[in-house]
Amino acid sequence: MDTPAERTDVKTKQELRSEAGRWLRDLRELRGLSQRDLASLVGTRYFTFISAIEGGRGRVPPDRYLVWAKALEVQPREFVHRLMSYYDPITFGILFEPVSDPSQRSQERSPKGPAWLSALIASLRRSDGKEEETTECSHSESR
Repeated sequence: MDTPAERTDVKTKQELRSEAGRWLRDLRELRGLSQRDLASLVGTRYFTFISAIEGGRGRVPPDRYLVWAKALEVQPREFVHRLMSYYDPITFGILFEPVSDPSQRSQERSPKGPAWLSALIASLRRSDGKEEETTECSHSESR
């Protein structure tokens, strides 16, 4: 049986996937492409695959990120950065969350994620009981 935290986590994942789908749909429509057009550009036979992704019922396969970025006329790095924020928010937060030690800020090379994502990550850490563990780790790394 799922715990409340697991059910919330599944719900959050679905919400993020749906948000990713809306972003992809907006990009497609902004470029004046139909789902069939995009399917052809990214090398899939079925426009229903595009529909599923835009509806939050699927994901862009990582081995197709570059093809999708080109088809949607988005810089690959920006495309992957944005998709990662939806598809893998924990890893995204680890890589792109601001550093708490101001002396380390100059070493940051990547842009911060959206504010909603930082709040989500903090919430997930609290629900897992890992916030203290993470805090201890970040203190020991800064020494």
